[in-house]
Amino acid sequence: MRVCELRQKEVINVCNCKSLGVPMDVDFDPKTGYIQAIIVPVPGKLCSFFGPVNEFVIPFACIKQIGADIILVEIQEEKFLKKA
Repeated sequence: MRVCELRQKEVINVCNCKSLGVPMDVDFDPKTGYIQAIIVPVPGKLCSFFGPVNEFVIPFACIKQIGADIILVEIQEEKFLKKA
C-alpha cells in the first residue's frame, strides 16, 4: 500500500466509534523505511487558516485494521493529541 492511499481513508477510533479525520502525513524510520505513526489533523482546522493546527500522532501499533475505506485505531484521544 502506498502512503497516498492512506490519505483516502477515514480514521475511526474503535473506543468511541468517533471519526478522527483522514491521515495527512506519516512518520517513518529512515533506517528501516517502516511507518512508525500516522498523523491526522484534528477535524475543523484547515492548514492553520482558522488557528493553530492540532493533530493526532497515532503509533502504527495502535492501528487495528486497514480496510478498503477506513482505518480502525484504538487510542485514548487525549494521550495522542499533539497541540500546536
